[in-house]
Amino acid sequence: MDPHLLLGLVNTELRNHCDSLEDLVKTHDLEEPVLVRKLGEAGYSYQAGQNQFR
Repeated sequence: MDPHLLLGLVNTELRNHCDSLEDLVKTHDLEEPVLVRKLGEAGYSYQAGQNQFR
């Protein structure tokens, strides 16, 4: 999946349904390191205080 599209989907889910990155990966049975790496390769990192990738 295109990382910019993934960013939008992840941030929408974080904003609307998940309290944290940990909650997101547990809810959707994702591997956190894989998600963080994929978005990191596109220049995004998780900002816990804002509960989103930027």
